[in-house]
Amino acid sequence: MAQDIARQVADQVRTGFGLRLSTMESITFGADQHARLWLAQAADGSRYAVKLSGGGTPAGLVVTAYLAEQGVPGIAAPLRADDGRLSIDRDGRRLSVVPWVSDQRALDGPMTGAHWRAYGEVLAAVHEVPVTDELSRLLPAGGAAYPSIVTATRAMAARLRDPDPLDLADPLVVELAGVWSAVADRLGVLTREVERRAVDQRDRPGANVVCHGDPHLGNLLLGADGQVWLIDWDDAVLAPPECDLMFVLGGVLAFAPITAEQQQAVLAGYGKPDVDRVRLAWFLAVRALDDLSDWTRQALDLDAEAADRDRAARIVRGLVSPAGLVTLAHAALRDSDRRP
Repeated sequence: MAQDIARQVADQVRTGFGLRLSTMESITFGADQHARLWLAQAADGSRYAVKLSGGGTPAGLVVTAYLAEQGVPGIAAPLRADDGRLSIDRDGRRLSVVPWVSDQRALDGPMTGAHWRAYGEVLAAVHEVPVTDELSRLLPAGGAAYPSIVTATRAMAARLRDPDPLDLADPLVVELAGVWSAVADRLGVLTREVERRAVDQRDRPGANVVCHGDPHLGNLLLGADGQVWLIDWDDAVLAPPECDLMFVLGGVLAFAPITAEQQQAVLAGYGKPDVDRVRLAWFLAVRALDDLSDWTRQALDLDAEAADRDRAARIVRGLVSPAGLVTLAHAALRDSDRRP
């Protein structure tokens, strides 16, 4: 079945993009459950990321095409189909093709000081591009989904406070019920503060810019001589720069924390941003709730593969660890309350 789909996709790439592919290798890393990704090679040896997206909007393709046209470094521009579009339809899903720029993920390292600086330079260049009318129409506001995130968090907390007796036969259900119980007070603070501060975020001064929305090291690829590429723009938003900078200043991945030295290298490339710590704390809190509720949902999916459930549970454990995002967001909210 998987080989049949790959062949069908390759045929559609040939007819839609005029690109003849010789091999299609399925790529399984990534958190997007609604997408399929292949590393494809053409007859001339050129390699491409071929993606079949089932969710979201085409905004990420529009953004990367625009950023590349604006000369932003570190952006792999999507190929245009023969009719000029950035993607073609396959049974209601978007099929897109982007040059495969690197095999080396930043998460796998090693990142040099030049890579860290280039990471900051790319973010700065993205934040500096003019916002067009098309992007204003396409891109959601950063953090706008907070009401549904808060609702999902409270629903998951209620589910784990009183789990179905049949679910209690599953060890992960029992474990995660204990995890959520141990951080219940912190989650109460995060949900209340996200709601309480939401109106203030809209009213705080500051320009909305194009933001990647998820620029962690898993979405960064490394090249020679300190070159980097920022990929996977499906979560692009219009937001204050803090929406992206929280990945550098706040810390998001518990298993890949950024050191003070690395942070300084990023900021040297970015150019010493004027950071609003109250806004930064709010974005951290929204992200913490979103990650915790969604990864817990995946870990509790009794119909999913055991390996996928175990991976999701590991991420949940990381989120509530001393270096995890739930802990960091709670501390950031507390510290921001102390600021004049």
